[in-house]
Amino acid sequence: MKILLLGDYSNVHATLAEGLRKLGHDVTVASDGDGWKNYPRDVDLYRDMSWGKVQTLRYLWRLIMEFRKFRGYDVVQLINPIFIPLKAERMLTFYRYLRRHNKRVFLGAFGMDHYWVRAGLDCSTFRYSDFNMGVEVRESEDNDNWIREWLRGAKGDLNQRIANDCDGIVAGLYEYYAAYRPDFGEKVQFIPFPIVPQKGDASSKEAPSRVRFFIGIQKSRSEYKGTDIMLRALERVAQELPDRCEVVRVENVPFAEYVKLMRGSDVILDQLYSYTPAMNALEAMARGLIVVGGAEPEHYALMQEDELRPIFNVLPNEESVYQVVRDISLHPERIPQLKHDSVAYIQKHHDYIKVAQQYLDFWNR
Repeated sequence: MKILLLGDYSNVHATLAEGLRKLGHDVTVASDGDGWKNYPRDVDLYRDMSWGKVQTLRYLWRLIMEFRKFRGYDVVQLINPIFIPLKAERMLTFYRYLRRHNKRVFLGAFGMDHYWVRAGLDCSTFRYSDFNMGVEVRESEDNDNWIREWLRGAKGDLNQRIANDCDGIVAGLYEYYAAYRPDFGEKVQFIPFPIVPQKGDASSKEAPSRVRFFIGIQKSRSEYKGTDIMLRALERVAQELPDRCEVVRVENVPFAEYVKLMRGSDVILDQLYSYTPAMNALEAMARGLIVVGGAEPEHYALMQEDELRPIFNVLPNEESVYQVVRDISLHPERIPQLKHDSVAYIQKHHDYIKVAQQYLDFWNR
């Protein structure tokens, strides 16, 4: 098949493209690289958001020229309703062009959008999320902006139009599946994120004398993702147990550098408010790291996994993270087996070729 993957988050489309190519398909990834993260792509749609009006018009013309090539595909998949770096008010024209000139168009439920915001604010869909803590709404400037844009604004309207019009919706995490399923039923399909297996450090059978914890920080999203709380808990343990716990902290680095800095660590802390491990955590697991983050029973049920559970699930508070990190630091003898289990989990559920086949099955169905 001839496939266009338009836009990218967290290297999802770039990795999926590798798997699809292994299965013999013609795949084009067109994206802006997810900004400073600079994920690989075949067609670069990067836009410098500091440009003025003249540069914006030039960018629009460049998009029009590129989209003239986006015709005749068997499948087009959008990473999000905002699949190119434009205002929502301008997106529908580009979506309709894709719809008119290609066989099938699918929407990815992989990140921030109308249905995810709505589900989080409902306070009954999730015990906790980026938007709620039980029945309490998490209030922050970022959340206020997203509620305004996605629930009531042009982005939300665009999302609903595309979701209702497209041929199908793929959800990459339990949370997104739970957010879309009530409205779209069989039209939405859960497919795990694709990961390229790595050799990692899982072959090591020796327990480290000092456990190395890795934490990646996006400054603009630290509070939203709970990284600030996880870091505080980690630093508490490092102060109490300096001979047992080492902290590796990185901020706002491109993906390729992020992966290099991750190597040599034993444990990664990621996504405090998530029910599930997302791409950063999964990439780490493929390299033999142990995850402290989200792994609720709903996640394992959706994965149909009853035995292999290598992720340390934490509740969304500092004390829960502190207790887990402290326990890991005091029992390094468990680390070799946990690393092995992390790699095995990725091979079983997230192998990029297996995942690519699941996409093909859904698109064809």
